[in-house]
Order: sequence, then structure tokens, then C-alpha cells
Amino acid sequence: MNRNLQELIELSKIDKEIDGYNPQIEAIDKKLLKSQQKLDLLQDEINSMNASIEDNHKKIKMFEEQISTLSEQLNANAKKAKDVSTEKEMKALSLEEDIAKEKMSFANEEIERIGKMNEKKSASLEELNAELESLKVSLAESNKEAIEQKEVIENSKSSLFKQREEIASQLEQKILSFYEKIRLWAGNSAVVPVRKQACYGCYMKISDKSYADVIKSEEITTCPHCGRILYIEREKDEN
Repeated sequence: MNRNLQELIELSKIDKEIDGYNPQIEAIDKKLLKSQQKLDLLQDEINSMNASIEDNHKKIKMFEEQISTLSEQLNANAKKAKDVSTEKEMKALSLEEDIAKEKMSFANEEIERIGKMNEKKSASLEELNAELESLKVSLAESNKEAIEQKEVIENSKSSLFKQREEIASQLEQKILSFYEKIRLWAGNSAVVPVRKQACYGCYMKISDKSYADVIKSEEITTCPHCGRILYIEREKDEN
């Protein structure tokens, strides 16, 4: 077999192996992203819960201030009642007192209702915060594991890159450039075997002459249909 062809086959296998690590890295990053998104959603829920509780505290304070104002109004009306001389004035004060008491009663009911609501929200908030802390610990462990996994992958890739450089340095620049141009569009199928007289890149049958050239392997032969570099898998043919 042509020496350049042998080196191209090895180079193609190494490139395929290097690129094969990309899905692993993507899977690691995807897992981390999923965990981070889950944590972010939980944090958003906690922030929303805290905002709701704070808003309820403001409502309670508003009702408490309203009760204080109404209480002052009732005290003022009680003083006025001493100086009332007509039935009409008495009825007006009585009406004001009834309205004030109704408002106070409503305000107290709202304070109680909102208070109970906040108690439930606070209990839920404790559970959410506990879950958040658990997720943070889990994410930290996942990040540590991901760093270790990526380090192993990068070490393997580094070793493969060294092998690639060695092979590439032995190839003629013209042939290496030719291979790289094919690889731009064919990816890891730039160099493919011929099986049953068909190119295993485009799966089209090649002519008898092209097939004979591939078998001889004296020169680099490309598929007449797709332009990929072709070779015969000797071991499989012998088997």
C-alpha cells in the first residue's frame, strides 16, 4: 500500500477518535446545565416566595395603620358625643362609629388571613431553602466530577494530537492539504473503505477501473462520485 495512503488512513482514524470526544464533553456540559437550570428555577421560586411574604408584611402594616387611625377616630367621636346636642348629630356620629368598626373588623380579619398565609409560605420557604442547599451541594459535586472527566478527556486528546502531528509531519504538504480540504466538507468520512465495490462515504458503486486502482493502492484514489479518499481493508479481505 502507498505509504502516504497508509498515513492518511491513520490520520483519519485519529481525527475521528479526537472528534469522538466532543459528544462526551457535550453530554457533561448538558448535565451540568440541566442541574444549574433546576437550581436557578428553584432560586427564582424562593425569590418570588420571599417577595410575596414581604408584600404581605406591607399589607399587614397598612391594615395596622388603618386600625390605629380608625381607633383614633372612634376616640375622637366619643369625645364629640359629650357635646352633641341634637339627634341628627348623634345619628351622624353613630353612623361614623359603625362604619369605623366595620372597617376595623375587616382589617383585623385581613391581618389574620394574611398572617396565616405567611405562615404557610414561610413553612414552604424552609423546605425550598433546604432543597436549594441540597442542589448546591449536588451541583458542586457534579462540577468537580465534570472537571475530572474533562481533564481525562483532554489528556487523551493531547496524546492523540501528538500522534497526529507526528503523522502529519511525515506527509507531503500537498497531500495533507488535499486531505484537509476534503475533511472540511466530509468531516470524519474523508477517508473511507471500499466494500462490495462501493464507496462507504456516499455508498455509490465505483467502476471496475477505480476499484482496481483502489486494490493496487499504488496511488491515492478518490471516489469518482463524492471525491472521498478510498482504501481497501486488507484484513477484512483476507478474512
